[in-house]
Amino acid sequence: MSLTKVNLKETVKKQYFFKLKANIDAFSSLIGIQLLALLFSIGGVGSAGMGGSNISVNIKYYSADLVIGFTLIWALVTAITITAKPYRNHDFTFVTNRLSSSLANILFLLTASIIGSITAILSGNLLKVLAYVFLDGRIYGVHSGLKELVMGLCVTIFYIFLVTSIGYFIGTLVQVSKLVIILIPVLFFGTLFLEGSMQKEPFLVNVFSFYTMESTLTLFIIKVVVTVAVFFAAAISILNRMEVRR
Repeated sequence: MSLTKVNLKETVKKQYFFKLKANIDAFSSLIGIQLLALLFSIGGVGSAGMGGSNISVNIKYYSADLVIGFTLIWALVTAITITAKPYRNHDFTFVTNRLSSSLANILFLLTASIIGSITAILSGNLLKVLAYVFLDGRIYGVHSGLKELVMGLCVTIFYIFLVTSIGYFIGTLVQVSKLVIILIPVLFFGTLFLEGSMQKEPFLVNVFSFYTMESTLTLFIIKVVVTVAVFFAAAISILNRMEVRR
């Protein structure tokens, strides 16, 4: 039994490093999409104005929010992509099974979440520098210490990893049936339209608030970890059944 555990551990380790090299283009696209988000953010992610007695004040807010949003989209697409057949065929390089392949994919997505979070959070400072250099006006910043920076980084990592688990599950369903590509958008927009016409608060809004409105960090982490575990476990189970059928 111990030999089996060692073999699984070594196999996952080899596949993980292989996937890092094989999916290096994903990190190139990450840089590109974050630079695009920075370009859109250069005019500010929000604004406010006031005036009176021949005096007007225009305030623009600069933050990494838009970059984080673009990074979440990148994470979703990346997670869906690595479940595609051409990427799964890379596993034939190793003596492997769906479990080790999925575990390596999860480690890759976790690494991608960490890297994406670090670059997204740091882009906020870069955005302020760009605004100071290229735009007129005074720049004021809210001082945040190391504790706030680390907390913001951790929360962003959990958000991105949560999105990757959803993307991995969706990608797995697509491998079962291509109809999922049509079914998911229909259900998404259909639910919004139906509940909107019934003047009810959309279910998806409640789900979104369930995670984003949590004020206790510990509870937030528990929510995300449990959700991530459910999505990945479901995806692994489906992939294992696909392997047995084949």
